[in-house]
Amino acid sequence: MGSLVTKPLEPIKVAAPPKATSSVEPAPVAAPGAPTSPAEAPVFNNCWSCRVLSGAGLIGAGGYVYWVARKPMKLGYPPGPGTITQMVIGISIACWGVVILSDPKGKAFRVD
Repeated sequence: MGSLVTKPLEPIKVAAPPKATSSVEPAPVAAPGAPTSPAEAPVFNNCWSCRVLSGAGLIGAGGYVYWVARKPMKLGYPPGPGTITQMVIGISIACWGVVILSDPKGKAFRVD
C-alpha cells in the first residue's frame, strides 16, 4: 500500500467551456471609487427595534466585561495591566452600544 504522496499524479483533462454565440457584451462594471446612484436602496436598513436590541445587547456585554474585571478588585487584589485593559474594553463596548442607540448622524430611517 502506498500513500497518495508517493504515487505519481495523473493529469486530469477538463473540457473547455462552450463559447457564447451571442454578440451582446456584458454591462461595464462601475469603478470601485465611483458613487452609486441615489435610486439604489441602502444595503442595511436600520430599524428602531434593531438598534434597541443591538445597542442594549452591547451595553449589557460591556457592563458584564467591566463587572468581571472589577470583581477581583472588590476582593482586595491590586489591579494589573490586564485588569485595566479589560475594564477599558468593557467601557468601550458599552459606549459602542450607546452610539448605536443614539444614532448621532441620523443615518437610520423609519421603515414603512
